[in-house]
Amino acid sequence: MAFGGLEKKRDSAPMAEINMTPLIDVMLVLLVIFIITAPLFTHAIRLDLPKVAADAVQQTPQTVTLSIDAAGKVYWNAQPVSLDELRKRFTDAGKQPEAQQPELQLRAARETRYDVIAQVMGAAQQAGLARLGFVTEPPPAAQH
Repeated sequence: MAFGGLEKKRDSAPMAEINMTPLIDVMLVLLVIFIITAPLFTHAIRLDLPKVAADAVQQTPQTVTLSIDAAGKVYWNAQPVSLDELRKRFTDAGKQPEAQQPELQLRAARETRYDVIAQVMGAAQQAGLARLGFVTEPPPAAQH
């Protein structure tokens, strides 16, 4: 590696090498910053569900519709239930063989607080129910 001196030589050429040490230092600092901040981005969950175009799911006898209104009230197939009653129903459904367990379709109002949705999802998971889907609204028809 060539270092320039203070004295000028008549046959000296300009230094043509790039010092890579500062560039490597900057890259290592950026790498450490990204490693530290990357896990923070995975904890954010948005509930503002998008409107998607998809085929409607056919209701089967083993489908349970869970609705949560903006006030946080939970409905089991359009019948209001408390969280304790919901946990009991989840436990009863979780005791069935996996092939006979109902599919839960979760409908939540846009203004519903996430903690209510998280409690419902957590109760379903603790009861051993694995099939849970979110129901969204179809997008408005495009106007021509």
